[in-house]
Amino acid sequence: MAIRADAASAVARPHDTDPEMGAAALRQDPAKARQRRLPDPKPLTQHGPARVIAMCNQKGGVGKTTSTINLGAALVEFGRKVLLIDLDPQGALSVGLGVPAQNMDRTIYNVLMERRTSLRDVRVPTDIPGLDLVPSNIDLSAAEVQLVSEVAREQTLLRVLADIQDEYDYILIDCQPSLGLLTVNALTAAQGVVIPLECEFFSLRGVALLVDTIDKVKERLNPSLEINGILATMYDSRTVHCREVFSRVVEAFGDTVFQTVIQRTVRFPETTVAGQPITTWAPTSSGAAAYRDLAKEVLAL
Repeated sequence: MAIRADAASAVARPHDTDPEMGAAALRQDPAKARQRRLPDPKPLTQHGPARVIAMCNQKGGVGKTTSTINLGAALVEFGRKVLLIDLDPQGALSVGLGVPAQNMDRTIYNVLMERRTSLRDVRVPTDIPGLDLVPSNIDLSAAEVQLVSEVAREQTLLRVLADIQDEYDYILIDCQPSLGLLTVNALTAAQGVVIPLECEFFSLRGVALLVDTIDKVKERLNPSLEINGILATMYDSRTVHCREVFSRVVEAFGDTVFQTVIQRTVRFPETTVAGQPITTWAPTSSGAAAYRDLAKEVLAL
């Protein structure tokens, strides 16, 4: 799906609301109005090759890691095999799944920088059958500098994924909150991008820059790259601000915005402490239901 950078610039600026449209937005929940019932996905007869999706936004704290974990877990519930790749030196994805990556001798850093190390050597199973993880820790921060001198440095992740892609249905990459070389590697290796976007105006300001980066990668490195969708996160229908921001996002990006909206809830911080996805920690919660709906949308792409 194409997104125009000028639309992103427009939505990133808070501006006066049309009185009639503003009054209508105040009276109803625009996110609820867009929701549709989604059919259950069909079961698979065989696995692979994997579709690679980069979870990307250069702003931190917008729900990238939470969405990577829970989308992966929801896809597994629908019979898919999923590999999660932690491409953030902070290692939040690993922590969120209860994997002590800071104590590991080999992580994604070794895969990227050592020819003799493969993803099979460093991946670890999670507590969810069918969901595997390639962990990360602070060592990965050195890769950004070391890759600069490498030949075809933007394709490093793409090369290492080739050996393992047939074993999975989806590979989700949790990108770091920046538009540096590691993120460019993720975009070069991916077929799709999911942009988690917190429903507040400061989060909207960086969308144009992110879209511009995606367009450049598509033009110069990865012609098959597409934006799968924008995922509204931390949404609170009780606040006028959230409802208005969501309306502006839909106004600018239209059908590129997922129908599924991730509501703000205390359950998500609990899952981080527990080291589990919300689909297993609180399987009947609204958050778990939302990520199952998101998985249905992703499977329908």
